[in-house]
Amino acid sequence: QVQLVESGGGLVQPGGSLRLSCAASGLTFSRYGMYWYRQAPGKERELVAFISIIGGLTNYGDSVKGRFTISRDNEKNTVYLQMNSLKPEDTAVYYCKAARAGEMDYWGKGTLVTVSS
Repeated sequence: QVQLVESGGGLVQPGGSLRLSCAASGLTFSRYGMYWYRQAPGKERELVAFISIIGGLTNYGDSVKGRFTISRDNEKNTVYLQMNSLKPEDTAVYYCKAARAGEMDYWGKGTLVTVSS
């Protein structure tokens, strides 16, 4: 019923930019806080960014502050992650998550971002 589908991943050169999208369906999108996580090979999954229901509050992991920007469009049921000044260490599978108090979290299946020359 509930689906989160990430897109926009791929191969990009160091210093380049990439924009990820996460399209949600089967839920009232505007009622959920949205998150981006990532997991690199051999590492634990880490929080990349958070955005509140309306979009007025955001939070970023220290490793991406100043380079990544999270945003949402409630009319399109979509959350975005703009990634600039990409580094090889940003290589990971990026996951979208929707969360609401009192409910289970919903996860997408992820999209692979590879930063390499």
